[in-house]
Amino acid sequence: MTRDEALNLLNEYTKSESLIKHALAVEAAMRHYAAHFGENIETWGITGLIHDFDYERWPNPPAHTREGARILRERGTDEGIIGAILSHADWNWGEFPLDRPLRKALFAVDELCGFVTAVAYVRAEKLNGMTASSVRKKMKQKSFAAAVKREDMEKGAELLGLQLDDHIPHVITAMQGIAKELGFSA
Repeated sequence: MTRDEALNLLNEYTKSESLIKHALAVEAAMRHYAAHFGENIETWGITGLIHDFDYERWPNPPAHTREGARILRERGTDEGIIGAILSHADWNWGEFPLDRPLRKALFAVDELCGFVTAVAYVRAEKLNGMTASSVRKKMKQKSFAAAVKREDMEKGAELLGLQLDDHIPHVITAMQGIAKELGFSA
C-alpha cells in the first residue's frame, strides 16, 4: 500500500476533520520514530495514517480494528501493518500483543498525539514552544482531555524504552513538522 492509497482509504471511510487530523498526527509521529529507530519510514507512516480509518463507521469494540483488518486483508495489505493496527486496541492483545517495534510505537504515539493535540488547542502558541513539562502539567488535571488514558501514555513510553519526559518531545517535534496540516499554524 502506498501513502496515496492509504490516504484515499482514510478519506473513503473517515469524514470527521478531527479524526483525519488525528491520523495525520499519528502518521507524523510514526514516521519520526521510524527514522529514530532505523525502521521503514513508509510502512510505519502508513500504519499510523490508517490505524483508525474504520473508527467512524465501527466505533465500538471489537468491531473497531477488526472491521478495518477485514477490509485491509481484502485489499491485500501487509499483515505486519494489519497486526499493528489490531494491537493498538487492548481487546486484540491475546492474538496481537505489543511485542514488535511497529506495534509498540503505534500504541505509544496514539494516545499521546491526541493529548498533545488537546494541549495545543488551549495554548495561544499552539504547538510552538510546547514542552514536555507543559504537557505533563495538563496530564495532572484529570478533567482535561479526560478520555485520554494517562496510563497508556506512560506504558507507551516504557514500551519504547523511554521516559515519558523523553517521549513527549519526540511526538511534539513530529507534530510541529505538520502543524499547518493540523491547523496549528498561522
